[in-house]
Amino acid sequence: MKFSPLDAQHRSLNAKMVPFGGWDMPLAYSAGTLAEHAACRESATMFDVSHLGTVRVEGADAFDRLQEVLTNDLSKIAPGRAQYTHLLNEVDASVLDDIIIWWVSEDVFDVMPNASNTDRVVAAIGGTDTTATRAVIAVQGPDARRLVATFCPAAAEVPRFNVREVSVSGHSCVVAGTGYTGEDGIEIAVPVEGAADVWNALLAAGVIPAGLGARDTLRLEAALPLHGHELGEGITSLQAGLEWVVAWKKQSFQGREALAAEKEHGVSRRLVGIGIEGRRPARDGSLVLDADGSEIGFVSSGNFSPTLGHCVALAFVVPTVAVGQQVLLDVRGTHIPGVVVTTPFVAKKK
Repeated sequence: MKFSPLDAQHRSLNAKMVPFGGWDMPLAYSAGTLAEHAACRESATMFDVSHLGTVRVEGADAFDRLQEVLTNDLSKIAPGRAQYTHLLNEVDASVLDDIIIWWVSEDVFDVMPNASNTDRVVAAIGGTDTTATRAVIAVQGPDARRLVATFCPAAAEVPRFNVREVSVSGHSCVVAGTGYTGEDGIEIAVPVEGAADVWNALLAAGVIPAGLGARDTLRLEAALPLHGHELGEGITSLQAGLEWVVAWKKQSFQGREALAAEKEHGVSRRLVGIGIEGRRPARDGSLVLDADGSEIGFVSSGNFSPTLGHCVALAFVVPTVAVGQQVLLDVRGTHIPGVVVTTPFVAKKK
């Protein structure tokens, strides 16, 4: 079991700790998941996401190494920007990991894998695993930038999907305008020795700590994919509705041939959103049925939406299913009605 550099801070706040991806991480604090979720939608919260990986790729060939392996096209951005991309299986084009790249400076990239996938990303692109040298704090919500600006205006000013090196609470940090809640905000990568200082500065500014429980309900409302659910073994970028991260104009990237074959023949399933009445969620693995009771897919993620006041789900279904179609969710033998809806379920406030 690995422990975050902020482990002591979580325990001092009486967080409920749970294992996640090989790390002991906070599920929720004393206020509870619903209150933390609401704080992110209405004000600002901070999440310890130090369990995510960081792989530093640098040198004159760093750009080419990433460009040759990953699906998106780095030439569409520049130093000081961030980009979402996929690492595919060469054989069947399933998504081995979905990744954010922070282009820190001309020949320096911080590649951010999911917690359990760091080793496979290093194997594919090289680089140095620097996860143990830093903590990462995600500050999210409509008031995130205003509250961060009270003690570090430079960090608050980093635009969406931009990356800057900034001094935060006296520590040299990499700050990116990225996040995973559907709200505006920033993520701060701070050296281990400065993690507590930055965390405490955020607390003093009025930012509310939030755990993995709220992080999951927030990302589901925003219809953001979670590896192991909407992405992973047997699931391609096309099935997940994420073709926009695939730069077809590139001559090659890992898994391109298999993905092109799927595009030519058409996907056998696709990801949709389903609205469900009531508070009984259809969890991952629940079958999706048509009005006649025939199986047409399965739920990949499902939960109660605190913002909407009813349940929602993401599900892989046959390609002919359309928005507005009535479906049934098989929840432990009980058929619960639902309807296919557009996503995100909850849009970011303007």
